[in-house]
Amino acid sequence: MGASIKERGLLTMFGLTSPKRPSDPWPLKFRHYDFGVRCYNTLRCSVVYNNYCFTRLYVDTPSGASPSEDWRDSWSAGHDGGVEFGPPVAAEWVSLDGVEHHALIDIGELFNDRLVRHRVPREHIPEGWLAAWGIDPLSVDIVMEVNDRTIIVYMRAHITTKLPQIPDNPRSCHRRDLIPVWSNTY
Repeated sequence: MGASIKERGLLTMFGLTSPKRPSDPWPLKFRHYDFGVRCYNTLRCSVVYNNYCFTRLYVDTPSGASPSEDWRDSWSAGHDGGVEFGPPVAAEWVSLDGVEHHALIDIGELFNDRLVRHRVPREHIPEGWLAAWGIDPLSVDIVMEVNDRTIIVYMRAHITTKLPQIPDNPRSCHRRDLIPVWSNTY
């Protein structure tokens, strides 16, 4: 029998071979991020990051209560954070008891490892999806909640899954869990 097409190198000669796929990177890391802030249950609230005030509506007025118990379910960041981290987030607010608070939260320090915080086990992620993100790293949402006397910083990332997360919905092969990363009560 003659040599196979592969052995004769014909696929390579005609440019028909696929490039070697890089291995799936683990743990997941991010390069780019978006940032967002919400204030609830404050008498005044000012949060500034990278020279941008995220809470203009509440600098001199009460923020009010959250709109519902499940408001975090669809929360995402709305401001392009970029690749590099800025100086610490400057938060100044008055809690419902009338006490003034000041805090500096160093987002760059919290996420200096660039690890994506998520709850999807590696074996639930389709093979090759991670390698694709290794070439063009995924973006994450970093969001901060100021609520009365507490600040919480979360991360949310779109993670593709092998199986639908909602039965009978083939378009639900992903998760976007909101993961608390840091919190402090003042």
